[in-house]
Amino acid sequence: MLAALMGGQALTASELASRARITRSTASGHLGKLVGARLLSVTQKRRNRYYRIASPLVARMLESIKAVAAIEVPQRHQPRSIADDRLRFARTCYDHLAGCLGVAIADALIAKGHVVLTDDGGEVTPSGARFLSNFGAELTPISGSRRFFCRPCLDWSERRYHIAGHVGAEIQRCCLKRGWLRRDPETRVVRVTPAGQIGLRRTFGIDLGRNRGPAHSLVHGVMNSCLWKSPDQ
Repeated sequence: MLAALMGGQALTASELASRARITRSTASGHLGKLVGARLLSVTQKRRNRYYRIASPLVARMLESIKAVAAIEVPQRHQPRSIADDRLRFARTCYDHLAGCLGVAIADALIAKGHVVLTDDGGEVTPSGARFLSNFGAELTPISGSRRFFCRPCLDWSERRYHIAGHVGAEIQRCCLKRGWLRRDPETRVVRVTPAGQIGLRRTFGIDLGRNRGPAHSLVHGVMNSCLWKSPDQ
């Protein structure tokens, strides 16, 4: 259930029970404990109670646990599924982009001198501030926000950094607003639209049609399964 909520959306107990493949009563019991531990927050809207990750700090803790688990768990001998590959290609990590695509965007911004990421933190350079502002990002955090401005987030599948914090959230927001990405309503997966393929290439230099440049780690088989297709295709 926590993994489902790491997509950044608020979900009902019934939706979470379905994703965890448990009964609603079992889900409700666990959700009550998670709310009590302040890992989740709950909002009542009409007849439904909506649960979500309590704060960016909780999301960061959960993603860190996932990263450690990915490193410590022995390599699997069974082949990955298409669903696994899609998750590794591009996904939401609470409020920012992760997976191959998230790392490729971080690589592109670092290569252009727009962002600096180290083990100690992240920084947006003056050229980066201009670039991101032109992209549509609102770089002034909301007053009283507990979110970091810019920080590295270790990607559990790539084992390299993608961009988190306010800056990472704004990059994701702008990509979704421009129609470059489509979220999968049932998972954390995001898919690249035809407009996104063009926009990512022109703006960040990420060419999804070729295995080179900042997106060098993208595998064609994975990429093709994660590109957006209209329902009638």
